[in-house]
Amino acid sequence: MYNEPMLKENALKGKTILVTGGGTGLGKSMGKYFLQLGANLVIASRKLDVLQKTADELMAETGGKVLALACDVRNYEDVEKVIQAIEDNFGSLDVLLNNAAGNFISPTERLNSKGFDTIIDIVLRGTYNFTLAAGKNWITKKQKGTMLNIVTTYAWTGSAYVVPSACAKAGVLALTRSLAVEWAKYGIRSNAIAPGPFPTKGAWDRLFPAELQEKLDITKKVPLGRVGEHQELANLAAYLVSDYSSYVNGEVVTIDGGEWLKGAGEMNNLEVIPNEMWDVLEMAIRGANKKG
Repeated sequence: MYNEPMLKENALKGKTILVTGGGTGLGKSMGKYFLQLGANLVIASRKLDVLQKTADELMAETGGKVLALACDVRNYEDVEKVIQAIEDNFGSLDVLLNNAAGNFISPTERLNSKGFDTIIDIVLRGTYNFTLAAGKNWITKKQKGTMLNIVTTYAWTGSAYVVPSACAKAGVLALTRSLAVEWAKYGIRSNAIAPGPFPTKGAWDRLFPAELQEKLDITKKVPLGRVGEHQELANLAAYLVSDYSSYVNGEVVTIDGGEWLKGAGEMNNLEVIPNEMWDVLEMAIRGANKKG
């Protein structure tokens, strides 16, 4: 049942939710569920043709209202125009979901400064641009608001070969926790989700080209032995932007089947040892203890 909708009908009725990078992948999946729960949806990214195709598709599937807005998240003026357009069309913005991202794998010494800048600008600058614009708007109008940021588990562990992304996501995580405290007095909640492997067309293929997928079975890194279903992430996101989570603030919820914990434990790789070998090892350990 993990791919079934979780919240009750109309749980997000009347809310207007902005999803950056909402035209494809996980952003699209989360947006679709928000619509099914009664929300108005705004999706924003640079490619208006992709956004409009998604908007038309989602409206046909759900009967909800979707506004597609072209925006470069790196440009603060673009961001302000998006906020204004939302107010013009729906009256107000209730929820900001910072989902737009960029990433690629590479040895860090192969990168130039532009490679770093590209990821930092989309992930960190894009997030704080929208966060600042939405937050200022809510505070000025004395309106409550909810922010949800998509980070990664390596935001707190770091990760080789995706160093620009790790740096940017760590910044987003710090932003989430900092504003959860600072802006709570204005009725603004700030939380984050750290997803594990959720295959998507596009981002997944860029990170794990076919040649690499053949060598790396991602499911072997996950204790539950599978990748995530998009509905599972959508369920979590819907809860965190709904009024049901009104006492959740400053939290980062990991949804990865235990992947990062498995990688963090020093002895976790001992699972490759078969039971027969454990018998041999146990005898050897007992023998060593007796000698000691």
